[in-house]
Amino acid sequence: MSGPVGQPKHGQASSLEDTEKVLVVDLGAQYARLIARRVREASVFSEIVPRTITPEEVRATGPIGIILSGGPDSVNADDAVEIDPKILELGIPVLGICYGHQLLARDLGGDVAATGTGEYGRTDMTITGDSRLLGGLDTSQTVWMSHVDSVTTLPEGFTTVASTPGAPVAAMEAPERGYYGVQFHPEVVHTPIGGEVIRRFVQDVCEAGEDWNQASIAEHSIAAIREEVGDGKVICGLSGGVDSSVAAALVHEAVGDQLTCIFVDHGLLRLNEAEQVVKTFRDTFEINLVHVDAAELFLSKLEGVTDPEEKRKIIGEQFIRVFEAEAAKHSDAKFLVQGTLYPDVIESGGEHAAVIKSHHNVGGLPDDMVLELVEPLRDLFKDEVRAVGSELGLPDEIVWRQPFPGPGLAVRIIGDITEERLDLLRRADHIVREELRLGGLEREIWQSFAVLPAIRSVGVQGDFRTYSYPIIVRAVTSEDAMTADWARIPYDVLEKISSRVINEVEGINRVAYDISSKPPATIEWE
Repeated sequence: MSGPVGQPKHGQASSLEDTEKVLVVDLGAQYARLIARRVREASVFSEIVPRTITPEEVRATGPIGIILSGGPDSVNADDAVEIDPKILELGIPVLGICYGHQLLARDLGGDVAATGTGEYGRTDMTITGDSRLLGGLDTSQTVWMSHVDSVTTLPEGFTTVASTPGAPVAAMEAPERGYYGVQFHPEVVHTPIGGEVIRRFVQDVCEAGEDWNQASIAEHSIAAIREEVGDGKVICGLSGGVDSSVAAALVHEAVGDQLTCIFVDHGLLRLNEAEQVVKTFRDTFEINLVHVDAAELFLSKLEGVTDPEEKRKIIGEQFIRVFEAEAAKHSDAKFLVQGTLYPDVIESGGEHAAVIKSHHNVGGLPDDMVLELVEPLRDLFKDEVRAVGSELGLPDEIVWRQPFPGPGLAVRIIGDITEERLDLLRRADHIVREELRLGGLEREIWQSFAVLPAIRSVGVQGDFRTYSYPIIVRAVTSEDAMTADWARIPYDVLEKISSRVINEVEGINRVAYDISSKPPATIEWE
């Protein structure tokens, strides 16, 4: 890498130009991401776009269908969220959901009003007419509602195909015109027929092919990487987590020995994790892997530090310095692999989902690093990343690895970090995760781990009084980590965990289970 020339640049190659896609227009819904995921589960690529998208931009994107999401407002409010109504005149099938359903009705000449009978939560719905989306289903259905306003007058050419006590027009269709609307939320799990409704829209109405699957995703990604990178050299900051591992495997499949992975081992990983990363990528995949063992450096910098934010700052800063020093040895590198996912892109864009995420997943790289970013996962959700990892042959231990904080075990030791405490925590944490796996619970749990507070409590083991550390077990269920509930682990599994930790890890004499949800607690302790 030569002298600084400003921010890293994003490559422009796209693997999705010729892929059938459905656009999800975000009207401010909390569920836009769920809609996009449900479309992909129907084997069709989806993309979330802002409400400000123009008809020309829609046409240039070439979608086979458009879905208008829900939203928090009233379509009759003075500052109501709008779309350019000319989008509805492009001849592309449109499905409106909740607010999108009402906006579709209003913009096409119908009426929407507050009827005084809003609906929230599970609601009984009756299918009342012939329908492309609902036909053949049981006439009585449970759906999830969240609305005050309702469609009161249908636009020309529409028919009502379902109703509820609070929404006379719970679903409407104008098949000849390519318009469909549902007041309920088909994207949430609380609507049992929701997945089928979305599948029928994208497969039957939009006549999509089923070409979005783990094999095609990998194929698209590999082709795009080759086009973007050419014969350039590539470096990847490999952490051993799911995202960086799949990104590295994809790039290696695309460009082979042009890739060099740099694995900064800060000594704060879980039991045998560093060895597994080296074995998988260097031995099995035969990737050029530089293993930087910096454990002593990080431990010396963390000595006596107890504040969690100070720990994070020290680890982040040292990671940057170690990575930068190693990357500088590869002066011919032109590209840097980054494991940005589609939710990162969406969240960084806020309302305008197309805004590019500019932060650096590889620990916070400096602005003056002259590398173009290769982001092979930026169009994918987490479950799709895992599917691609399996397709590429990565072991389940990596593909299904749970989320792990960048500072590693440093923020799971409550107090200062020592080699002794790291050893105790590693062994206890391994037992926790192993017993959950043996109990068939590993994939039901979003995150599970052990926490070691730097305190000691009195215990009795054999005929002796002990004064040892406690271990706290944390296990939660979640879909996106925004909220989380404590996992209801069977008592016999908890008993095995407690018994093994106390008997096998000398220095631990007590095991507790954290039954706090997020909020008010967080998933991690620090």
